Amino acid sequence: MTPDESIVMNRVRRALNRTGPPAPPPEIDESITRLTHPTDDLPAIFAGMCESNKMHVQTCNSADLAAQMIQFLSAENVKKVALCNGGIVVRLDLANHLTHAGFGSFTWDRLTLDELYDFDCAITDVYSAVAETGSLVVKASAEQGRALSLVPRIHIAIVEAKQILPDLIDLFAKLTREGLGSAVSLITGPSKTSDIEMTLVIGVHGPMKVKVFIVE
Repeated sequence: MTPDESIVMNRVRRALNRTGPPAPPPEIDESITRLTHPTDDLPAIFAGMCESNKMHVQTCNSADLAAQMIQFLSAENVKKVALCNGGIVVRLDLANHLTHAGFGSFTWDRLTLDELYDFDCAITDVYSAVAETGSLVVKASAEQGRALSLVPRIHIAIVEAKQILPDLIDLFAKLTREGLGSAVSLITGPSKTSDIEMTLVIGVHGPMKVKVFIVE
């Protein structure tokens, strides 16, 4: 807790006439609070929730990922692809695979934010994924600016099966241990809004389509 937070909390305690030490938090009854458990088939649960959230899921192994991704990009008539320059994208040399397949492929370190608006698709890895909600967790970094998952009309996220957590309790515990960084985005479907006359519109504030490759 920061000094400023301590000042605020002390004021709240005085206003509530609580002079003793704060009570310890209650024990969490995990049989009530948790619907998804580490022993469950997390990739299957995650994939099902993603589909419910209108994200399209494809499961593959690392050897087939590049070929399946190229097939998807071709079907979507994608010409220019922006990629993060870290994680599994670098380990599998996806930028070179896409370049050899005829796509204009550029990594985040070779782009400006303004240039990103000219790209059809962005490919990111994830910090984690949440099975219970079907959410992608993307943490901004030097290798992966937060605009990558927000600006192009198609977002491809690569999720390794080992990155899938049971629920948000596990995610927040992990973020508490490892830190938030400059920004963390939880993505649970393509951008959509019904603010105007209750009419659902896709892609207003971000990608119109989210494709998830689960690498087992």
